[in-house]
Amino acid sequence: MNLLIAVIIGFILDLIFGDPQWLPHPVRFIGWMISKGESFLRKLLPGTQKGEFLGGMALTILVTAISFAVPFTVLYFAARLSPVLEVVISSIFCYQILATKCLRTESMRVYYQLENGDLPNARKYLSWIVGRDTENLTEDGITKAAVETVAENTSDGVVAPLIFLMIWGAPLGFLYKAVNTLDSMIGYKNEKYLYFGRFAARLDDVMNFIPAIFSAYVMILASFLNRLDFVNAFRIYKRDRRNHSSPNSARTEAVCAGALKVRLAGDAYYFGKLVKKPTIGDNIRNIQIDDIPRANRLMYTTAVISAAVLSLLRLIIILIV
Repeated sequence: MNLLIAVIIGFILDLIFGDPQWLPHPVRFIGWMISKGESFLRKLLPGTQKGEFLGGMALTILVTAISFAVPFTVLYFAARLSPVLEVVISSIFCYQILATKCLRTESMRVYYQLENGDLPNARKYLSWIVGRDTENLTEDGITKAAVETVAENTSDGVVAPLIFLMIWGAPLGFLYKAVNTLDSMIGYKNEKYLYFGRFAARLDDVMNFIPAIFSAYVMILASFLNRLDFVNAFRIYKRDRRNHSSPNSARTEAVCAGALKVRLAGDAYYFGKLVKKPTIGDNIRNIQIDDIPRANRLMYTTAVISAAVLSLLRLIIILIV
């Protein structure tokens, strides 16, 4: 029961406070570990395909192990001191793992710049939350990228962490965040990371598979509750859910594209090189900057429904066991 209470408190804290810039965040430490570990392992191991793959695998195992062990140890000793202290610390950990308000804050920052006609700042703020090159994007391109990142991260940043938190609390939640961060930093299919990042990318695919499917179906329900086109959301999901190099990323993007009746994805530049990608959705209408707050409402509704459903499932398990 303590775990359920901690996750619910953490979820509420995330909705209220988000991620203040002044507050040290564990994910930044995870990112630091990845960066330093990559540098060390590339020097230690040969630059062959096998050497790079083994280096990436070793880095992934090390970072995920530390990310699990640290909160597990902290919570273990906190529980021995006081159950209340354990819940307090666990709630803070859960809060730090979730990214609902942060996702809204960062994407809406882009929206406000677009609303003011300030494309340079819109591109700058967009570059903080997407991996693609942003310096030459038009208003439509900026809007589309912002909507895509809200849609995709509804699963990666909100629903998937909730699922892992409900299974085994903050230790498993931080392990998931470590895998997700590894994928975002070294999971590229370019020359530098094709072999070094392969293990992390595959592990991320495996861990996100079920959460992505769950997120998509909850988002279809959220589309209905937001009076969006939930029928088209389901149709586009069934048709375009695999239109991505990742088996998971297109799922919530497809639902969002269908609900908003817009076309997402397609070709984009990464590190100065054009990457050809299939589109998601039909261009029933042109994308508008107001689609960014619409996508955020969809994300928030999906988050609340997911939290409610997962809490109920956890409570049922507690009562049965």
